Amino acid sequence: MAQHSDKEVKEDIQRHRGMAAAHEGAAKCLEAGKGEKVCMAELQAACKGLALGKYCGMRHAH
Repeated sequence: MAQHSDKEVKEDIQRHRGMAAAHEGAAKCLEAGKGEKVCMAELQAACKGLALGKYCGMRHAH
């Protein structure tokens, strides 16, 4: 595997933190009872440009 530059590592760290914040927001949305459809739309908006796929880089077993 090729080594990433310090800049690339820092960018990866920021993307991971961004994805974590987006997922925390989705969890809080669901806790607030807003419904899965609304919360998934908010998650997709928060993750735009951060991760691949409509689940922001994470998929559940259900």
